[in-house]
This record gives sequence, C-alpha cells and structure tokens, in this order.
Amino acid sequence: MDRPEWISTNKAGETYVTLTNNTRRGTTGQAPADAANPRVGNSWGHIIRFRDGDKHVGTTFKWEIFALADNVFDKGGQMFGSPDGIWADEDGRVFVQTDGDQPDKHNDQMLVANSKTRVFKRMFTGVAGAEVTGIAVTPKRKTMFINIQHPGEDWSGAFTNKSAWPDNGANGPTTLAAMPVKPRSSTVVITRDDGGVIGADGLIAR
Repeated sequence: MDRPEWISTNKAGETYVTLTNNTRRGTTGQAPADAANPRVGNSWGHIIRFRDGDKHVGTTFKWEIFALADNVFDKGGQMFGSPDGIWADEDGRVFVQTDGDQPDKHNDQMLVANSKTRVFKRMFTGVAGAEVTGIAVTPKRKTMFINIQHPGEDWSGAFTNKSAWPDNGANGPTTLAAMPVKPRSSTVVITRDDGGVIGADGLIAR
C-alpha cells in the first residue's frame, strides 16, 4: 500500500484509510501500480473506503477508491496532497488532514468531505512547515481539537526560523544573533460562531 497512515470507521460500517503518497510506486525494482494503488509515482496520495458486509460484524467487505489527491482537477483528483489524519463522523462527514506537498506550495490543511457526493471543502489551513494532525471532539461535536506539529520544519535536519508559531517570538529571542525563534507544536481549539456541530455547511450526508 502507498504509505497507509490513519484509519477511521463510522456508524454505517464504512472504513476510511489514508494512503499518504509513494513516489516509488511502479519505478524500477518497486511494486507496480494495481487496483488499490492505481498511480505510478504516486506523489499526492489517495483515500480508500471499505464497506463491511454487515456493519461492524460482517465477514466480507467491498472497497473502492474514495478520493485521489492531486494538484489538478482534470485528472479526476481533488486539490490537496498527502492525506494523513482522517476522521469520519456519524452524520456522513469525512475530515481529512494533510502532511506533505500541497498544490501551489500551500501549507498543510484540514478538509471536510461529504461521504456520498465526495465533495471536499477546505476547513482549516496550517502554518509554514507544519503538519495538521490529530482530531478529537467533545461528545456533542461542537468543539474540535487539532494539532499543529513540527511548525517551521524544512526537513534539512534542523528547525528553521521560517515560522514563529504560535506566539510570533513573544516568548523567546527573535534575532539570529541570539538564537533563531524556535516554533513550537501546539493544539488548536475549533468552535462554530453559532455553537453548532463542527463541519462545513451543506456537507451533511444524511
């Protein structure tokens, strides 16, 4: 599989698996493309959905590609890359968080999709160099907690000063002579202004 990351199952017995990416798929000496991993050099990743034959107690299942991530729509893909975190709620919403390259060099993000129509909408954009990860909600789903992980990282082996998240350097040195501002991983709390259930309007799939 192309780097499986998270799994989430909803009340209807649908299980979603994020496959973040696999640029080696189909290259010399590596596994070829197949039905579940359909793209050679899979830079953007995809999401697979399994349907249990009898909700959570079946002995058989069916599966399909739920979404192909891509940087262009004309390939039939969705405009995001490297799906990682995922959570399916009881109303048919699928929340997807990213960790990796995004179209047009945008920051990582969190999206919410309708499980029936597969329409995606961006809900949250992260900060420079950070993965958006971790989803927890209160019992009534009116408050959501997500994480900003390794802000400022450029994967060169050390953190850089390209991010001062979350306090813009207010609690530490701000000059290179002293020490580059070291960004810190943080937890973000999300609520709606109207106090409603978390999820973009129009994406309820019931």
